[in-house]
Amino acid sequence: MSEDIVLKTEDLTKHYGGVHALEGADFVLRKGEHVAIMGDNGAGKSTFVRQITGVEQRTRGRIWLYGDEVSFSGPLDAREAGIETVFQTLALADDLDVPDNLFLGRELTRWSFLGPFRVLNYRAMRDATLAGLEKTAVKIPNIRNTIRNMSGGQRQCVAIARTATFHSRLTIMDEPTAALGVQETEQVENIIKTLKEQGEPLILISHNMRQVFDLVDRIVVFRRGRICANLLKAETDGQDVVAYITGAKTQPEYEEAA
Repeated sequence: MSEDIVLKTEDLTKHYGGVHALEGADFVLRKGEHVAIMGDNGAGKSTFVRQITGVEQRTRGRIWLYGDEVSFSGPLDAREAGIETVFQTLALADDLDVPDNLFLGRELTRWSFLGPFRVLNYRAMRDATLAGLEKTAVKIPNIRNTIRNMSGGQRQCVAIARTATFHSRLTIMDEPTAALGVQETEQVENIIKTLKEQGEPLILISHNMRQVFDLVDRIVVFRRGRICANLLKAETDGQDVVAYITGAKTQPEYEEAA
């Protein structure tokens, strides 16, 4: 396997009883590359991500991460391997502040006078949080504010900053701006551009055609649970992508599967 391959899937498949939500997905992501996954509702996009991140167990297929074959029993395994995912639900705790959210489930501790018991290292978590925010150019006026008191854009930025704080080997974003306004969307897109400048690989699931053409190198289209097109951004346009999404066009190598 080529050394520049970050993620590879082969025949990745998920069935829910008689429903074939994902069928035979062969996918490759290379170092520094940003790839968009597009498709209509129910096309298999989120199902694909859930198999990669261990949220669900695949029916069949194989996954490699940086050349090593992996099989995650759950999202924590994927996170420990370096895959950070920003889901539509964000998975943030409303009553906790920014450092507590970034380190939720992996808190930094230190030895104390309590013997085998440890206390949280708030200073280290705060410093790491500030470094993560700086890396992604996220502006949070007060990191001690609870998530509940933040705007939708700030919440999304906190979820994205979590990926930078832990030096993710791969970032996956599922519709990161779907519920945001124009200014908040611009802020999130600037973060994605910053990750690109830093050479961090990223998978972006989005329905926003303008956003996709602004942010990625390549577009992979899903239809009815299968990959139906693999397009270089520079060699396609929005009308072409829509034709693949609707089934009006299919690339020759995918015609039999479609």
